[in-house]
Order: sequence, then structure tokens, then C-alpha cells
Amino acid sequence: MTGLGFTESQYEAERFEEILKIAGDIKAAVDEDPEIEDAEGHVQEWMKRIGKGVPGYQTPKVAVGAAVSNDDGDLLLIQRADSGVWLYPTGWCDVGYSAAEVVVKEVEEETGIEVEPIRLIAVLDGLRLGMSRIPIYSLLFHCRAIGGTFKPHPLEVTDLGWFNESNLPTPLVGYERWGTQVFGALRGEITEVLYDTVRAPTWRGEGEK
Repeated sequence: MTGLGFTESQYEAERFEEILKIAGDIKAAVDEDPEIEDAEGHVQEWMKRIGKGVPGYQTPKVAVGAAVSNDDGDLLLIQRADSGVWLYPTGWCDVGYSAAEVVVKEVEEETGIEVEPIRLIAVLDGLRLGMSRIPIYSLLFHCRAIGGTFKPHPLEVTDLGWFNESNLPTPLVGYERWGTQVFGALRGEITEVLYDTVRAPTWRGEGEK
């Protein structure tokens, strides 16, 4: 898709389109998307997203997450209405807001809790975290609850609550990746920002050799 966005050559464009068709065949064979039935459907969806030049350069979307703590050192978790899984509050980054401003806005909109961002504690790949089917970089902030009361968003949140390490709800997405970092931050530990390990080569999946 990036090649199609930048090339000025008709011959190169044809080759890039052929590569997209092969990728569509692969995705159709392994993906179970009820809205897209075949390889051609995937190719058509991808082609809609191609712009010229810089607008055609494909990058991950950016989201934020909030590891919110209260005075007891508990973590705020929500049950997502779309999937039924539990996770900390999250949201897409909006144009015109800084990442920290989006965190404050999203937590209050989803839960009714007012927060103050303290620091960035993790930068996570949403695909590798298992929380997304599209490429996402999620900026996870440790936040402190400073006010508000529970008011779950009726369309986004089924349930919510404060939890400690011994009473976490299930299913909880990606805890094996972020749990240690988050609860360390809630205890006041200052650690390096967590990020996903570098694979070698980068196209191999984790655990492959």
C-alpha cells in the first residue's frame, strides 16, 4: 500500500497491486472476518485507504491507555461492551489533543472518574498485545484518580471497578505483558518505560526461529 502511494510508475503500481492480491489471499485463508468474504474484498478495502505521497504512507493508529490508581493502590478496570473482556480504559488519540489530554478525556467519558496523568509507563503494540486486529501503538499512562464517581458509558462499558492483584477479573487482556509494569507503578516504583522486545528478524513472530 505504501508503494502504491509513492510510485509514479504504472509498471510498479501493477506489481504492487499483484502483491496486495497475494496478501489478500493469505489474509482470507487465515482471517475470519464476517464482513469480508474473500481475497478481493480485502484488496478493495485496502485500496480505499491509499492516498498519494505522504497520505499514502501506512502507519499504525495511535491510542492511549490509562492505568488509574486510587488512594488504596487499586487499579481501575472496565469490561468492554464490544467484546466482554476486561482492560484499563483506552481510547483513540484525537486530533487537537495531546496524548495526556486524551487520557483525561477518555477516562472520564468511559468511567466518570477524573484523573491526573503522572507519567508514561509503556508503549505497546496493540497487535502483539492481543487487543486489536489492526496496527496500533498504545501509549499507557499511569494516572491518579482525583475525583468523580462511577458513571460507565452506556455504549462502551458493561461493568467497571477497582481491583488489586489478588482479585483481578477475567478475561483480562494482555495482563502478562503489562501487569508487572502497571502494578509496580501503582506501588510507586520508578522503572524504565516498557516497550515490546525487538524481534530478529522483525517479520518473524514471537517464539519463531
